[in-house]
Amino acid sequence: MDIEALDRGSREPLHQQLYSRLRNSILSGRLQPGTRLPPTRALQDQLGVARNTVMNAYTQLLAEGYIEGIQGSGTYVARILPDDLVSTPRSAAPTDPVRHSTRLMSERGRRLAQSPAMPSLVWRKPRPFYPGVPAYEHLPMQAWRRLTSQHWKNPTDELLGYGTPHGYRPLRVAIADHLNSVRGVNCDPEQVIVVSGSQQALDLAARVLLDDGDDVWIENPAYPGARSALVGAGANLVPIPVDEQGLDVETAISAAPHARLAYVTPSHQYPLGATMSIARRLQLLRWADKEDSWIIEDDYDSEFRYSGRLFPALQGLDAAGRVIYVGTFSKVLFPSLRLGYVVVSPELVDGFLAARAVTDRHPPTVEQAILAEFIADGHFLRHVRRMRALYSARQEALVDAVGRWCDGLIELGPDEAGMHLIAWLPPDADDIATATRCSEFGLSTPPLSHYYHAGTAPRPGLLLGYTGYDQDVIETSTRQLAAALRSLAPTR
Repeated sequence: MDIEALDRGSREPLHQQLYSRLRNSILSGRLQPGTRLPPTRALQDQLGVARNTVMNAYTQLLAEGYIEGIQGSGTYVARILPDDLVSTPRSAAPTDPVRHSTRLMSERGRRLAQSPAMPSLVWRKPRPFYPGVPAYEHLPMQAWRRLTSQHWKNPTDELLGYGTPHGYRPLRVAIADHLNSVRGVNCDPEQVIVVSGSQQALDLAARVLLDDGDDVWIENPAYPGARSALVGAGANLVPIPVDEQGLDVETAISAAPHARLAYVTPSHQYPLGATMSIARRLQLLRWADKEDSWIIEDDYDSEFRYSGRLFPALQGLDAAGRVIYVGTFSKVLFPSLRLGYVVVSPELVDGFLAARAVTDRHPPTVEQAILAEFIADGHFLRHVRRMRALYSARQEALVDAVGRWCDGLIELGPDEAGMHLIAWLPPDADDIATATRCSEFGLSTPPLSHYYHAGTAPRPGLLLGYTGYDQDVIETSTRQLAAALRSLAPTR
């Protein structure tokens, strides 16, 4: 396969260059569906790059559906491309699309293009064990359909016209009541801003609170979407290690004492699962108050704790108003709902609303009205309680299956909360190579190293989501996982 040499002087990472060139070759028809791609080692030797460069490119192409792995045979151009690509004209691609597009971008655009992001799964059903997937088959759709029908039967002018960037007030009231009673958040409805998911909340906070070059503490490892939002806003990321007590505040203060902002997931660290200790929480709040800095608390899956009581939010301990609290309904209900919220101190409300207005004005009002009534009628809390029991059982099923099929191959134990577990690989393993191999066995197991700042992962591992897969799927998929891991064992 003829691939132009990669540009080592470009600001575009080598794996992204290779991904783009292979993708363009597929779209232009130079690589036809069903074409066998070279093995990673062969392409590594051909291009003179590290094997991880080729594996990262293949992993992204596999995740996005451009190529597919066939067990025992190799990797091929997908025979059926994603729906939005089927009608793409197969004209010749620009000779160097990466350099051309980079030249046209602003500095901020280039930062965003190079920032880490998770592959999109919107066009297909996620494969086991992709993390963060709700149990769609258990959604209370009868209640949701009834409320949808009621609101669309005779919609009011308020629901059909332009809304407010603040969000539909009954929904803000419902969110504030829920957060005050269940999460220990101190807020009133005026502090709640409805957004299109937690990712928009992170982007708004970064754009409103940061200037170019501001130091930002970020957990290491961390949610890639948070890194993208912060880098896009021009922040200088300062990766801070995480231990069993959460973000190491002492190390953070030593590394960047006057940082403008800290990004944390204190209730359930993503992706490792630690809960920030009360001592660390108070230390973090004292630092923010002293330095006049901000804290973003991403409370992405706090509803799913399977033993003991829910840990109150960090925001509830904040007497100085330094915490911006972020939540979402994507994990509890379904991602395409695109509704989340950000809770800010009163002096920040106007700034956030102005930024919200220029982004997309407001979320769909009818969906907000449906969700507001869904919460007010008690459906939301009943659904959360059912899902806690279901997800706890599915986690137990995964731990049990791994113990039977993967003994000696990975280390995996239960967690008191969350939607995924970490499968720890042997210290000498390559988690990117392992994830690529698992993909060839029909599994989606994101490598833990992708969540770390470049080159800082202390131990390889895989993320295994369990909430979106029933126990039969978990059993079958765990056997496939064992087969994938054993197939790699001789090459380690």
